[in-house]
Amino acid sequence: MRKLKLIILFLVSFSLVPLIVGCAGGKTYESTGEHFDDSIITTKVKASIVGDSKLKVLQIGVETFRGVVQLSGFVNSNEAATRAVDLARRVKGVKQVNNSLIVK
Repeated sequence: MRKLKLIILFLVSFSLVPLIVGCAGGKTYESTGEHFDDSIITTKVKASIVGDSKLKVLQIGVETFRGVVQLSGFVNSNEAATRAVDLARRVKGVKQVNNSLIVK
């Protein structure tokens, strides 16, 4: 009976290894935790841009990968682009901001 329990425990443990490894990240993809963190950063950056009284623009896209924020879309002036980058940099967790904003 004891031997059977050990075998079952081994098989259960061995079957959980792929699940745990599947949550790990690599160079080109995020782990589950990193994806969740990046989603929060993206939401905070979008909220700060939309909530800013100096930026009256909704045409800015925000994507985040491992703390690096990519801003894309259209703005009316260079000042608006600079302001959007500054707002993104102020969000906790942002490591870098890549500015791909186009001035109309």
